[in-house]
Amino acid sequence: MTRRKIKLDFWFFVKAIVLVTLCLFIIYPFYTILTKSVFSSKVDGITLYNFERFFSKKYYYRTLIRSMVICSSTMVFSCIIGVFIAYVMTRFNVPGKNLLHVLIILSLMSPPFIGAYSWILLLGRNGLLAQLFAKIGWTAPTIYGRDGIIFVFVLHLFPYVYLYTSGAMNSIDASLEEAAENLGMSKLKRIWTVTLPVILPSILAGCVMVFMTCLADFGTPMLMGEGYVVLPVLVYNEYMSESATNPYMASALSVIIVSCSLLVLMFQKLVIDKRNYMMSSLRPPQETELHGIKRFLVSLPIYIVVFLAFLPQIVVVCQSFVERSFSGMVKGINFKNYEFISKKLATNIRNTYVFSLVAIVFIIFVGILVSYVLVRKKGKVATLIDTLIMFPYVIPGSVLGIGLIIAFNRKPIVLVGTAAIMIISYVIRKLPYTVRSGTAFLYQMDPFVEEASINLGVSPLKTFFTVTARMMLPGVMSGAVLSWITCINELSSSIM
Repeated sequence: MTRRKIKLDFWFFVKAIVLVTLCLFIIYPFYTILTKSVFSSKVDGITLYNFERFFSKKYYYRTLIRSMVICSSTMVFSCIIGVFIAYVMTRFNVPGKNLLHVLIILSLMSPPFIGAYSWILLLGRNGLLAQLFAKIGWTAPTIYGRDGIIFVFVLHLFPYVYLYTSGAMNSIDASLEEAAENLGMSKLKRIWTVTLPVILPSILAGCVMVFMTCLADFGTPMLMGEGYVVLPVLVYNEYMSESATNPYMASALSVIIVSCSLLVLMFQKLVIDKRNYMMSSLRPPQETELHGIKRFLVSLPIYIVVFLAFLPQIVVVCQSFVERSFSGMVKGINFKNYEFISKKLATNIRNTYVFSLVAIVFIIFVGILVSYVLVRKKGKVATLIDTLIMFPYVIPGSVLGIGLIIAFNRKPIVLVGTAAIMIISYVIRKLPYTVRSGTAFLYQMDPFVEEASINLGVSPLKTFFTVTARMMLPGVMSGAVLSWITCINELSSSIM
C-alpha cells in the first residue's frame, strides 16, 4: 500500500492557515462555551445543574417556548407573504415591478431593531399614529409584546423568502405547469401540487434564514418585549446583568440556542433529501398580462406590504431632521441632530466604519482563497473547511460573542476590550456570505481559461492571482457587499 505524498505548495499552506484560524476562532470559543455550560458556581465538578435548572424553572424554559413561538410564527407568515409576492411578481405584469424589487431588498438592509424603533415612534404609547388614532376616538393596536415582535420581524424578514423563491420561480420549466393544466388541473391546485413542491428547497432555504435570524436577534425583543423575554435577551441578562452575572448559565443557554438551530437545519435537510427536485429549465414561464380591476387587485396587497416594510426607513430619515427638547417637544426641523452626533458620537461612527472596512478586507481576501479551495482543490480538508466556515451560520451573534469573551479573556491570548475581537467576530460571522457567493460564481467559470494560461507558460499561482481571482471578483464582491452591510448592522455580538 503506497502512501499519498503531501504536496507542500501554496494551497497546502492556505488550507493549513485557514483550518488553524477556524479552529482557533470557532471551535475553541464554542468548546469553551460547552465546557462552561457543565460547571456551576453552586455545584462542584462537572454537572448538568444549569440544564436541569433551565428545564425545571418556569422563568427559564418559558423563554424557549416564547422563542419558538416567535420564530415559528414569523417563519410561517414570512413564508406566506414571501411566496405570494414572489409568485405574483414573476407571473403577472405588476406595475413598477423593478422599483418594488429594489424596495424589498432595501427593506432587508437595515437591522431589525431599526424597524422596532421606527414602529415604536409610530405606534408606541406616545407614537405619531397612536396620537392620531386617539384624536379620532380610536385605540391604536399595541406594538409591544409578542404580537409586536412578530409584526416587525415579518415585515423585515419576508424578503429572504421572496428573494430565494422568486429566483426559483423564474427557473421553473413552463412545460411542467402546462402539462398539469392540460390534464384538467385548476390553477390553484396546480400551484399547490406542482409549482410549490418543485421550488420547495428554495422556500425552505428562505424559511431557515428567517428562523435563524429571529432566533439570533437581540435588539427587537429587547426594545419591544416589555416582559416578553426570549432566549437571546435571557442570555444577555444572565451574562451582563449588574446584579447577578452567571456565565455558566449563559453558556448553557447558548448551547440550547445552537441545538435549536441545528435541529431546524437537520429538519430542512431531511425534508429536501426525501425527493428529487431536478428539472430542465429550457422554457422559462411566461408573464400573464392583466388589465383593469384584476391588475389592481393583484398588485394592491404587494404595494401595501412593501410600503409597510419600507416605512421604518422613511420614519428614521424624517425623524433625523426633527429637533426635540428633553420633554419631547418638537423645536424645529433642521440639521441639529447631525451636528450633535458629529461632535459627540464621531468616535462611535468612525469605529463602526473602520472595523467594518478592516473586516471586509479580510473577508474578501480570505473569501477568494477559500472559494477556490472549495471548488478547485476538493478533498477531506476542503470539506472540513466548508463545514467550519458555515458553522457561524447556525451560531447566533450573542452566542459567538460570549464564546469569544470566555475564550480570549485570559492568557496566552487576551483580546477582550480590543478592536481585534470586534473585527474577528465580524469576519467569522459574515464570511459565509462571501464564500457562498464566490463558490457559486466559480462553479459557473470554465476551468479552461486557467488551463490556457498555464499552457502558455504562466505558473499556476500567478494564473490564480492574475486571471482567476480577477474573474472571481464580481461574484465575490456581491457577497462582500452583503457582508459589509451586515457588519455595520451587527448588534448581537457587538453588544457583548
